[in-house]
Amino acid sequence: MTTRKCRMIVFLTSLSLLLRFILAVGCTLAPRTSPQNQLRLPLGAPFKIALFADLHFGEAAWIDWGPQQDVNSLKVMSTVLDKEKPDFVIYLGDVITANNIPIANASLYWDQAISPTRVRCIPWASVFGNHDDAPFEWPMEWFSSTGIPQLHCPAANSSYSGEEDCSFRGTSRLELMRNDIGHSTLSFSKAGPKELWPSVSNYVLQLSSPSDPESPVAFLYFMDSGGGSYPEVISRAQAEWFKQKSHELNPDSRVPEIIFWHIPSKAYKKVAPTFLLFSSCVGSINKESVAPQEDEMGIMKLLAERPSVKVRIAVFVGHNHGLDWCCPYKKLWLCFARHTGYGGYGNWPRGARILEITQHPFSLKSWIRMEDGHSHSEVILTS
Repeated sequence: MTTRKCRMIVFLTSLSLLLRFILAVGCTLAPRTSPQNQLRLPLGAPFKIALFADLHFGEAAWIDWGPQQDVNSLKVMSTVLDKEKPDFVIYLGDVITANNIPIANASLYWDQAISPTRVRCIPWASVFGNHDDAPFEWPMEWFSSTGIPQLHCPAANSSYSGEEDCSFRGTSRLELMRNDIGHSTLSFSKAGPKELWPSVSNYVLQLSSPSDPESPVAFLYFMDSGGGSYPEVISRAQAEWFKQKSHELNPDSRVPEIIFWHIPSKAYKKVAPTFLLFSSCVGSINKESVAPQEDEMGIMKLLAERPSVKVRIAVFVGHNHGLDWCCPYKKLWLCFARHTGYGGYGNWPRGARILEITQHPFSLKSWIRMEDGHSHSEVILTS
């Protein structure tokens, strides 16, 4: 490992520790007053959400290119946060590129990805993508000089023992989620019902009226679409969980439901426009084919059959870096976020999808905020 790379690792580690200290002092002074699963609209103002998709922190961590992409991604997020000043941030999967991270605990890179949000004391939630817990892939160049790359295992005299503590195993969804929710009261992420594991990020948050915390304005559903350590799919068990949860919380479908996961369903492939200009879709880039989940196991049928008196159910995904459109599909809106991170494939300009929710009357509006500060592709998702 070169001196330059060592300095970069030391710098990033020091930066992470400094950010944790600043955040521990600055953001935890105001304890959360609402329940763990409840958000509140600001009084007299809409509720704004920024979606950060496909950040891919830690990609190619062993060469200079990788850390520079992470710095660029921090700039994109900072621009969006300072321009939009959202009330909430959703990390829409592939926060890190775990198959490129040569450390046992990928939380260092996860913390860096979350840091622009945390340092501004903005609450957030996250779902997992197909790269967040992918098994580590050894780069061939590591074997050319020394023969075997150095592993980062616990010292022999430490309290840990056994191969399970060595770096080549990678970091699991559960470890990442424990880190996400364990270091800040700002995190609304959840590990989800154990009966759905290894699908972890399945949970629901209630967006409540500013005047009455018991009065829901919208329900935000988060679902783990797999990938990495298991197939890319939303299972029948997850679909059944959604069915039961939605009937429990919203039996008459009076309250709008907004859904977030990472990998698009097969319905996205059906609705994908050939040409954006000549379709009912709204967006700015349509540069690749939809890469959907491996199978459809019932979730889209459930969503399409949900009665809704105020708004079409809106589904938001990432995964495809060259798509940022929203298209109507049956009683749904199917939307891509915008590729936010400089990690991952594609050279299209980066940005983030913004959602704006108002209560009286209920409205869900969305647009894209770009890394250069301008916005485009505004769409009303209430009809």
